[in-house]
Parts: sequence; C-alpha cells; structure tokens
Amino acid sequence: MNSPLAIPSIDDVRAAARRLVGRAHRTPVLTSASLDAMAGAELHFKCENFQRAGAFKFRGATNAVLSLPDSVAGKGVVTHSSGNHAAALALAAKLRGIPAYVVMPSNAPGVKQQAVRAYGGQITLCEPTLEGRHSAAERLLAETGATLVHPYDDPAVIAGQGTVALELHEQVPGLDAVVVPVSGGGLISGIAVASAAVSPATGVFAAEPAQADDAARSLRSGRLEPLGPANTIADGLRASLSERTLAIMRQHVRDVITVSEAEIIRAMRLIWERLKVIAEPSAAVSLAAVFAGAERFGGRRVGVVLSGGNLDLVRLPWQ
Repeated sequence: MNSPLAIPSIDDVRAAARRLVGRAHRTPVLTSASLDAMAGAELHFKCENFQRAGAFKFRGATNAVLSLPDSVAGKGVVTHSSGNHAAALALAAKLRGIPAYVVMPSNAPGVKQQAVRAYGGQITLCEPTLEGRHSAAERLLAETGATLVHPYDDPAVIAGQGTVALELHEQVPGLDAVVVPVSGGGLISGIAVASAAVSPATGVFAAEPAQADDAARSLRSGRLEPLGPANTIADGLRASLSERTLAIMRQHVRDVITVSEAEIIRAMRLIWERLKVIAEPSAAVSLAAVFAGAERFGGRRVGVVLSGGNLDLVRLPWQ
C-alpha cells in the first residue's frame, strides 16, 4: 500500500479489525419504529457517535498509528483536521506513547480543540483554508521529523474506517443499502471496499450537504472538482476528495445525495428526539439523505452511518 494511489483491500480492512480489537469500540446499531415510519424504510443506525473520541475517525487513526514501525513512530505523527480526526489521532498517539502535532483551522469548534488538547495533542492553528492547513502541516513535518497521518488520503486510515462496515454487515446481514456522510472520502471509501467484498448486493450511497457538494460534482464529472466556500453547518464535511478516494467511489459508490441545511437540521433533531442520542450535524446528513432519497430507499433495509457526536452543546441549531 505504498504507491500514490494504493487502494486498500478487504485483507487490509480485516487486518485493521484485528489491530483494533480491545482498542476501538464495537459500536451498537439502533433502530426506531417512528423513524422507519417517517422514512418508509427499515433503518439501522450504526452509532459511531459512541466510538472512542466521539467519532469513526478513531478507527482509521489508530490503525495508521499502530501500523508504524517503532523507529518511525517515536518521532510522532502530524495531521491537519477540523476536529474529529485531530482528536482521534491525538488519542491514538497517546495510547502508543508518541507525540501528536495537530494543525487545526482557526474556526474549528472550541469543543473539538479542547478534545485534542485533553488527549495530549499539540495544536497549531492555521487559516481556515486547505492551503493554510497544508502549509502548516508541511512546516511541522520539517521541524519534527514526524509522520503525516492524513485525515482520509491514507490507505491505513481508509482500511481502519472500513471496519465500520465489517461490523455493520455482521450485525445486520442482508442490507439493501448503506448511506454514509462524505467529506474527504475516507469513511465511505473504507465502507465501500469492505461492503463490496462481504455484502456485494448492498448499494453504498454517499450523503453530502448541498453547500459542500464537491463529491457529487466529482462523481458526475469523473474528476476532482473544487470545494468552494462550503458554508454548511456540517463542519466535519468541509474537506475535498482525493484522487484515491474518488477512484474508490467511482468503482463502488452508487450515487451522492445532497441535502439542504434545513434538511440536515431536521434530521439531527429527529435523531436526538427519536433515537435519544447525540449526533453532530455531519452525522445527521446520512439520515437527511434517506429522507431526500425516498424513491431509492422506500421499503428497503438501510444502514445509516451516524459518523460522530462531537459538537458544541451551547450552539445547537434549533435554539
């Protein structure tokens, strides 16, 4: 998995699952009769909001950190992230006893910055642009000699995220579809690779804010499309696909469903009210897409990935 466009295999995902035993949580699947009735489908919510560090990102970050040889790991790891991957990598590094240097945009939610610091991550704030993230990360890499663990464009990270699907298909065999939030594409790429191997009849669909619809445009055009301003409440979905994640999506993902800000907020509130769990806006995008895609999902058994539950509780969108 060392070439520029190396694609992880199901064997890589299964190896990641073995590394994560006793480290990552095997997250539960919840159901709701009332949400089923509203969607006209049988919904199974994979609750990665219950994962360590509050999001699926812990799986990929931990797999990447544990994959490093001791001689390399000792210098630490570097990443850039708006929050969930940052916290996940900081915790994974702490568990291995190595430093984590984290570049975060200056507008990252305070609760996510606090989580990174609580796990021992050393934060460098940057301008809230991809260029700002990349340049700050390059400086840290040069200064520390640490290893970059990219939030999503890393085969070990993708393989770790794919363990979500291994668990889901064991917990709920025979799903017709799985709906997954998409940002940089690490989660959906891992889920797509794993699902294609263990449950090939299951359709994999991406869910994305209409205000940050680069994945939808990229899948249609077959090439990477620019993200743009990405003015969405789903702050975890403001990254762009990579060549690697787009290649995986083109092979394994049926479609990208875009949803409005109002649809995201409605879905988020319904998750809180009906499932009685905390989901961040980025996680609610998947349920919003199920409602928006009624013609695709009506009468079907659908896995809905709730990607995380990290958000600022004093700034809820319905207050």
